Amino acid sequence: MTLDDLRRGIDEIDDEILDLLDKRARLASEIGEKKRAADRTLYDPERERRIFERLEQRYDALSERKFPRASLQPVYREIISACLSVEQPLSVAYFGPPGTFTHMAARAVFGLAARYVESATISGVFDAVERGSAGYGVVPIENSTEGGVTYTLDSLLEHDVLIRSEVVLDVAQCLVGQHDELGRIERVYSHPQALAQCRGWLAKHLPHALLVVSPSTALAAREAAADQNAAAVASRLAAEIAGLRVIRENVQDRAENATRFVILAESDAPPTGRDKTSVVFSTADERGALKRVLEIFDEEAINLSRIESRPAPGQAWQYVFFTDLEGHRSEPQVARALERLKGKCAMVKVLGSYQRGR
Repeated sequence: MTLDDLRRGIDEIDDEILDLLDKRARLASEIGEKKRAADRTLYDPERERRIFERLEQRYDALSERKFPRASLQPVYREIISACLSVEQPLSVAYFGPPGTFTHMAARAVFGLAARYVESATISGVFDAVERGSAGYGVVPIENSTEGGVTYTLDSLLEHDVLIRSEVVLDVAQCLVGQHDELGRIERVYSHPQALAQCRGWLAKHLPHALLVVSPSTALAAREAAADQNAAAVASRLAAEIAGLRVIRENVQDRAENATRFVILAESDAPPTGRDKTSVVFSTADERGALKRVLEIFDEEAINLSRIESRPAPGQAWQYVFFTDLEGHRSEPQVARALERLKGKCAMVKVLGSYQRGR
């Protein structure tokens, strides 16, 4: 076949793909109408997860494969996002501005077709979902290097929204700036979490630089763009948006650095068989109180994947405990444990049950 023949073949396939995409969008529109008639939520991350898994299994079963496996999810993420916009445009609040890792996580979940609303604070994301000005919100909750994100934990306690799903994103921190001369860098801007993730690298390579706290990594990049003697710790996307060059890549101290983000909504998720439940509780200030609470989970054969204490709001030297446990709150053993918890704790709040992120 000649080059022109091959190109005509690609054009024919593109025409077929376009026709099939339109057919898929029409089916998605009909699904949206049925969901609205049944008063069901349009966004269904569990269904999307099953789509991705089915396609990956089908791909792996093919005898000959040319299309890159790693591109399956990004391609179908955008197809699903576009079809969702046909059902009903999604409004998603995120901890911004554009270029933050939270922005990247939001796009990984909802695709490019969603309407994104940036918030200058994590609490602002919760407010947007609670008021109904955004259907969903995306915030970071935990980093594999630095642990829990305190602003998110405190907001979960204070606001009446639930965790609908989660996504884990590999975080590759970059040192970005206007030039690549480390000797000229006097200041390094970034969010406190990002600076903490890179403290060893910064101490070794920029020991005399002043570390300046910024509200977000994306804003840090903007500040570095206005300061010739400064750099920022931020994402490659933030550097592109700010017009900066990437001076060094992967400056985080741990190669396995990742952040867990949660998607906030008015309701949590139905059970899938691969779920976790997030709970916050407080115990009496007396000997053995926490031990007695934890024994409940052991007696119900429930595994705790995470527990973290935070100061109780408005009560000096009193603490609340954020816990992730395996299972959905509708499952009998989890439901029993939560009911027993209420009998031993001053406060119990379920933050949501949702499918474990990949």
